[in-house]
Amino acid sequence: MKVALFVPCYVDQFYPKAAIATLELLEKLGVEVHYPKNQTCCGQPMANSGYEHLTTGCNNLFIENFSGYDYIVCPSGSCTLHIKEHLHSPEKEDQAINIRKRVYELTEFLVDVLKVEKLEARFPYKVGLHNSCHGLRGLRISQMTELVAPEFSKPAQLLDMVQGLELVPLSRRDDCCGFGGTFCVTEEAVSSKMGKDRVDDHIEHGAQYITSADLSCLMHLEGILRRQKSDVKVIHVAEILNHYSHE
Repeated sequence: MKVALFVPCYVDQFYPKAAIATLELLEKLGVEVHYPKNQTCCGQPMANSGYEHLTTGCNNLFIENFSGYDYIVCPSGSCTLHIKEHLHSPEKEDQAINIRKRVYELTEFLVDVLKVEKLEARFPYKVGLHNSCHGLRGLRISQMTELVAPEFSKPAQLLDMVQGLELVPLSRRDDCCGFGGTFCVTEEAVSSKMGKDRVDDHIEHGAQYITSADLSCLMHLEGILRRQKSDVKVIHVAEILNHYSHE
């Protein structure tokens, strides 16, 4: 199995440990991982701001970098969803379609493709799981609570395999954190209030860490936690699944 690691630009710049943890975790599970060194932004910020017509260069470069792999794995739900739904190229549409079918967010790859049933990980803390909007309603890595349907959560399924980890219940586990890319800039007050509500829910239930498959959400929540001088920390799900401690 030949897998390409797709590292979003904001992960590379601000949270490189999550990318390293993703690489190490996949290799521990026996995956042959390649990192295309010429990769850049996938174009999501432009598309979300109404400028998708300017993403042609990003799309063509992505196709150039990621064609020919069995799978493409990414530690970011929003960037994964963008590629799944918006990667197009007038000159290379067949290749774009092939990539869209092969790109996976990390937790869905571990559950759906590798079918992981056991992890050698230990993380002895109380953890709150934030369901990002892209992961929940776009990628469907967890069940939406508004549906009358059986519950499932791919991130929670994996976190349950981690020794010592206590996944804390939340009152409103599907609420948006308020980040929304440029939404947090154009609607700062609303975004901040939504983020504070998400943080409060985790704190009220005793979470020591907040985790998610989307670091963009965690970045927003981390900013609020820091301003509140809270001891609660944020951590990407890959860092937990790759973590081992003798504590």
